[in-house]
This record gives sequence, C-alpha cells and structure tokens, in this order.
Amino acid sequence: MDVPPFDSSSDDDELELTLAIAIEELNNEGASISRCRLVQPRKFIWRNPLQGYDRLFHDYFAETAVYPPNVFQRRFRMSCSLFLRIHSRIEASKPYFVQKRNAANTLELSSLQKMTAAIRMLAYGVSVDFMDEYLRIGETTAIKSLKNFVKAVVSIFSEEYLRSSNSNDIARLLAVGQHRGFS
Repeated sequence: MDVPPFDSSSDDDELELTLAIAIEELNNEGASISRCRLVQPRKFIWRNPLQGYDRLFHDYFAETAVYPPNVFQRRFRMSCSLFLRIHSRIEASKPYFVQKRNAANTLELSSLQKMTAAIRMLAYGVSVDFMDEYLRIGETTAIKSLKNFVKAVVSIFSEEYLRSSNSNDIARLLAVGQHRGFS
C-alpha cells in the first residue's frame, strides 16, 4: 500500500478553509469579527526531562561513565572538573539552575541539562534546536539557559577572569608565546 508523503501545506489549506468558513458564519449571523477571537491551537511536544538527564549523567558524570575524560574534554572544550566547578558555583548563586518540581510534582530540567545546553551552544556554535534530541530541552528553554548562563558567568567570574591585563599578565603571556616559538 502506497502512503502519500506528508504535506503540511494541505493541513494549512484545511485550517485556512475552516477559519474562512467560521468567519463567514459569524458575518452571516451579524456578529462582529472583532469581538470573536480565533486562536490557532499551539502544538505541544512533551519531552521527558528525566530521560535527558539520565543519558547525560551516565554518559559523562557517573562513577563509571560511558565516555572517558578525554572525550569529555573534546566535546565540552574543558575538563570535567572545571565543568563541575563552574556548575556548582552557578547552581549556588542562580536559582534558575536549581532543579525544581512543576505543578504536577514532576521534576523539571536539571542544572546539568541547562548548563550543558548553554556550553555546547557556545563551544560548537550550534542552533538551539540541536539540544532537543540528546538533552530533551526545548528551544525556548535552551535560549533562556544560555542567557542565564552567560549572565551568571559574568557576574560570578568577571572580577577574577574578565579584568584588564596588567603588566605582569602581559609579561607572562609574552614569555609563554616566546617559549612556544612566537616572537
């Protein structure tokens, strides 16, 4: 049996036709269209955040992780210990990164998922929807996580790491460059 290919334009055409019929019926009844609010239903995709957390934890942070430290280093562009140090400082200072329960009393996204999404977007320059498959995190949440992560890093680490260079820093950097063969 041949199955026709999925065509979203036919769904759009059908929705458009349905709305046109509804508007025509309202006009025929003498009702003003400005008083009636027609809303297109929003598509909701439910993600199980615990699946994303379990996968992430077992792959990189468990006692016997699936991937060794050198793979973590390559994929996150930093060591696991540095990642966890940044994670603990951010989680302690920004309530957004603390895992909470929602109104249905189920756990929401973990701080590891939110921070991993932000770091991977920064490290690889990937789009936000790239995070959905592995981490089970939606686009808007990934964007919000990235913004909160950047604000947190600047507020927590700016004094120590984001300061202007002094003469000692410049001398040290020049010495390292010269040792590596740069003039």
